[in-house]
Amino acid sequence: MRGNRRSALGLIAALAIGLAGCATETPAAAPSATGGAYPVTVGSVTLAQQPTKIVSLSPTLTEMLFAIGAGKQVTAVDDQSNFPADAPKTDLSGFKPNAEAIAAKNPDLVVLSDNLNEIVAQLTTLKIPVFVAPAAKTVEDSYRQIADLGTLTGHPADAASLVESMKGRMAAALASVQKRAKPLTYFYELSPDLYSATSKTFIGSLFSLAGLTNIADPLDSAATGGYPQLSAEALVKANPDMVFLADTKCCQQTPETVKARAGWAGVTAVAKSQIVGLDDDIASRWGPRVVDLFAAITGAVNKVPA
Repeated sequence: MRGNRRSALGLIAALAIGLAGCATETPAAAPSATGGAYPVTVGSVTLAQQPTKIVSLSPTLTEMLFAIGAGKQVTAVDDQSNFPADAPKTDLSGFKPNAEAIAAKNPDLVVLSDNLNEIVAQLTTLKIPVFVAPAAKTVEDSYRQIADLGTLTGHPADAASLVESMKGRMAAALASVQKRAKPLTYFYELSPDLYSATSKTFIGSLFSLAGLTNIADPLDSAATGGYPQLSAEALVKANPDMVFLADTKCCQQTPETVKARAGWAGVTAVAKSQIVGLDDDIASRWGPRVVDLFAAITGAVNKVPA
């Protein structure tokens, strides 16, 4: 899956670092309004108190924060964070992060998925705590990031509850998958020019979990890094049983547009109308809605006669 995208008004110096003071005793942990105790440390990030001005530069992390009940603490999100609808969207970019623009939001915690433009070092210099949660490689990575955000934001119980709910729904979807003598093959379309994702990517791991075989796997290489571009000839020759479209929003692709492609009529997925449109946003993120994506995958698989 893929990662996300003025002058400083004065920085918040009294964050976790500034609260050390000259105390000679270790202060008692301060409870947050939601039950978490501070100070807390996750990885290299230590917070002395519950953050109340969180800036998210990752659509996935924005979804996670709102799902664990930390939405009211989020004061600004990047220009790609479109879910939930009430997230405080701004013109901040996760793809081209600007330290001054971020600092102008007076954050006491910044969360992001990519250290583009060396933004972590820049914000650290400005004494702004930064939590980096890179693109997940497995669902377990997603669960761990949700738990970490729960700890940092003072919502550990809410995060744990969300993870347990996700695990339950994932297990139920997996249990629903029909047993087959021969695995179905599939093509996962990222764009109409036939870029795809292999089984070693996060999205590919979900299809593998559902028991499908990826036709793009043999065409991957170190150079493509899990995202090879197929030729139309190679795809037709591979003859996938199913086609999943992750370009329905960005590129307006539908089962009908796929059926109209020259030379595709003989592909099993086309001939048997086994083409599935997915929500681009959900398919490109590894947050709480990954369970919705997995349910869509397994539901589509179950519609194919065994």
